[in-house]
Amino acid sequence: MSTLLILGSKPEPALPAPGAIDAVACANASGRSAVRHGLPDPVITVMSAVLTSGHKAANDLALEALRGLRTGQLYIYPRPEAEGSALKRAWRELRRYRMHPWYFKRRLRALDYGFDEAIAWSRERYDALMRRLTGGDPAVAELMARKQPSTGVMALAIGLADGRFDRFVMSGFSFEITHAYAHNPLIDEAGSTRSKHTETDIAILRCLAGRHAGIFTTEPTVHERAGLPFLPAPPREQGNRRDAAPLAAQGAS
Repeated sequence: MSTLLILGSKPEPALPAPGAIDAVACANASGRSAVRHGLPDPVITVMSAVLTSGHKAANDLALEALRGLRTGQLYIYPRPEAEGSALKRAWRELRRYRMHPWYFKRRLRALDYGFDEAIAWSRERYDALMRRLTGGDPAVAELMARKQPSTGVMALAIGLADGRFDRFVMSGFSFEITHAYAHNPLIDEAGSTRSKHTETDIAILRCLAGRHAGIFTTEPTVHERAGLPFLPAPPREQGNRRDAAPLAAQGAS
């Protein structure tokens, strides 16, 4: 039985025992947490294309957290396609050039972020994968139409479809926008730590748990709110950590 750890960027993740996993999948900049806790380089990383948009300081912090890291497969998760007339769509897509795969990969290379393969599916292909895995559940589809799933939940979906793994453990998730690598300035702007993906993510996880055996979580919040079977995490030794200081403490901006 091969186990994939899906690691989010929640501060102080509850991690399974080191020998209990075979590979790691990451979401956005959670690879920094993997390094901090002595985990191997991820085999799969899903990143939102918005990270290179330059629109928000939170995205810049995530990019800086990726400096010097690497992954096996990099999945670039695009924003929803622009709507309106053909001319308006073309203009909006032009303005979004910083979120196009060619630009995204260039920015990561400039940060010395390595990857073996970059995969840039269309948004429809990502959505189709999630619809297939959730059995076309209409409630899930309705929520996805309002707000896309998070990169962490998409990383789980890609892991399920990958074929190399039959057991999945979700750690470092809390349905909040707190990050281990830096304080998220979006918390100050919104006045809340709540993630906008919460309802969609919970519905998807509940559906996946009912349809696919072998999905667990070490996080009590995910167990209680999304119904994933709970896998207690053992105490983790401080000595396993590397590069533990968050970016804010390192003077990053």
